[in-house]
Amino acid sequence: MSTIDELKKDIQFQTELKGHALTFNSTWGIFSPREIDSGTDLLLKYLDIKPGEVALDIGCGYGPIGVTIAAHAPQGEVHMVDKDFVAVDYANKNAQQNGLSHAKAYLSNGLSAVPKDKVFTTVVSNIPAKVGKEMLSIILHDVHQHLAPGGQFVVVTINGLRQYMKRNFMEVFGNYDKVKQGKDYTISRCVKK
Repeated sequence: MSTIDELKKDIQFQTELKGHALTFNSTWGIFSPREIDSGTDLLLKYLDIKPGEVALDIGCGYGPIGVTIAAHAPQGEVHMVDKDFVAVDYANKNAQQNGLSHAKAYLSNGLSAVPKDKVFTTVVSNIPAKVGKEMLSIILHDVHQHLAPGGQFVVVTINGLRQYMKRNFMEVFGNYDKVKQGKDYTISRCVKK
């Protein structure tokens, strides 16, 4: 078999996230295909999830955050969205292979394809540094609309975006909590009042 044929095969790895043994398939061209990136890992360590959580993972990639939330919230419901059809395909495959039928992924630019009447108790995102302030504004306002009162929006960003997130959370939600700052990443949280 040629090297190219080898590269085209699915990448598969096992990992433990929030106390759950999970198997992930991914492929080249998706963010962090061989392992859980350190930002996602940090977010999951500090994310508070209840068994009946109704959650949304924005920019889900192959699904490590959404799939972990689903494993942790067996009575819940998890929506995973990404603008990349390959990522969506793998996120659905990963939810299925881990036996999590209450998690589904679909194509959406931010929350554009999320059902208008859907209300979430938790929204999460590993926000890419290059997201752009316009798209981030759209996401923040859309999340605010879709969050239940008392619902949380928790993001991980590179440390350089920490103050930016704080300003935007204060502007849209009126509150901001720096949950954890690591060497490279910061977990920020706000709550819909």
